Amino acid sequence: MSYFDLNLDLTDEDRAIRDAAHRFAREVMRPIGKQMDRMTAEEAISPSSPFWLFLRRAYELGYHKAPFPEIVGGLGFNPLQSHLLWEELFWGSPGLAGALLLAAWPYVKVLATGNEALIGEFVLPFCQCTDASITGCWAITEPDHGSDTLAVGEPFFSDPAIRMQCNARLEGDQWILNGQKSAWVSCGPTATHAMLNVQIDPSRGLSGGGVCMVPLNLPGVSRGKPLEKVGVRDLPQGELFFDNVKIPKHWMFVGPDEYGEWVAGNLGFGNTGVAVIALALARAAFEEALAYTRQRVQGGKPLIEHYSVKVRLHRMFAQVEALRAFSRAVWTLNMRVYPPLPEYALAAKTFCTETAKEVVEESLQLHGANGLTKEYYIEKLWRDARSLTIADGENLVLNRLGGDILKDTYPRTTVNRIM
Repeated sequence: MSYFDLNLDLTDEDRAIRDAAHRFAREVMRPIGKQMDRMTAEEAISPSSPFWLFLRRAYELGYHKAPFPEIVGGLGFNPLQSHLLWEELFWGSPGLAGALLLAAWPYVKVLATGNEALIGEFVLPFCQCTDASITGCWAITEPDHGSDTLAVGEPFFSDPAIRMQCNARLEGDQWILNGQKSAWVSCGPTATHAMLNVQIDPSRGLSGGGVCMVPLNLPGVSRGKPLEKVGVRDLPQGELFFDNVKIPKHWMFVGPDEYGEWVAGNLGFGNTGVAVIALALARAAFEEALAYTRQRVQGGKPLIEHYSVKVRLHRMFAQVEALRAFSRAVWTLNMRVYPPLPEYALAAKTFCTETAKEVVEESLQLHGANGLTKEYYIEKLWRDARSLTIADGENLVLNRLGGDILKDTYPRTTVNRIM
């Protein structure tokens, strides 16, 4: 269902981007997302899975290179156009859109280095790809480490006793990689390349890390079984293992001295993206409730004609509009300044995901017992929404990090504007 945008200054190009993305989301993504939700995790990544059809179609349309500037072959969208696009794609399927954005993310971060050799090796081939034969993932989470790997500034982040389980050792002009990443690596079962967080300097604890690019067809790389989970089942996730994997020295593009700042910046962008997912889920849930209450008759009239239902629907509508305004503002902010302002990204992620949970819960409640059955889409949205307060950092952990930042920086008076 389309919506009225409060921004009256949308251009014809803006609307065309939004409308084309909505058609793709409605006609391709929503049906495939529903189909994958009913598959086992192994079926969902099999060669016959519709997941691969989605990726190929998305790459043919160029959506995989939406985050890139035209100079490297990207679509060159401005922040508003990018937000319009991703809201629609996440509306179609949070899992599939997440897979598409993650496919691009390692290459986005390589581009940010400005290293021409790395850009030529990784970014340009990705942007030129039209058949989904090049895809990425971000491998940071580990069996014994989750949100703590993102907690830059916490005392334990520099504790030598707390280390990553995946490490890198420099030998001559090569890095030797060993260790494991957990089953929560999104696109771990499907990606061709990983952006891998590793331990380089154990004496500095988690802060002594590094980030490198790793083609996942190298000798010594193996994958675990794809993860069976409750929600977002249309996003494949799974373990990665590294056994004496060798990569060239220059593929390590972040070292210990820059690692903390890099993690904080990446979290800022990632959290902003999760806020957009929350918006899209809440919007989809509101639309499901609106459609259901218009046709479901109780007490001799459609549910929507009952006083209490009108009140609840209007509150949901207001929440969705608030999510769009907040997520769009922070998305735009963090695409126009560098480094991103973390307290705003953290606030957007935590507020938007908690609010989306409320909207989805209310929508399911309005569906009554029908909302608990797989016949109705709200049941999937309900499961999907539950994961958002944990993904990209558990919300209480993120609020703690945000509070630490606020006590030293509020109110901000200057930013480093790049756009």
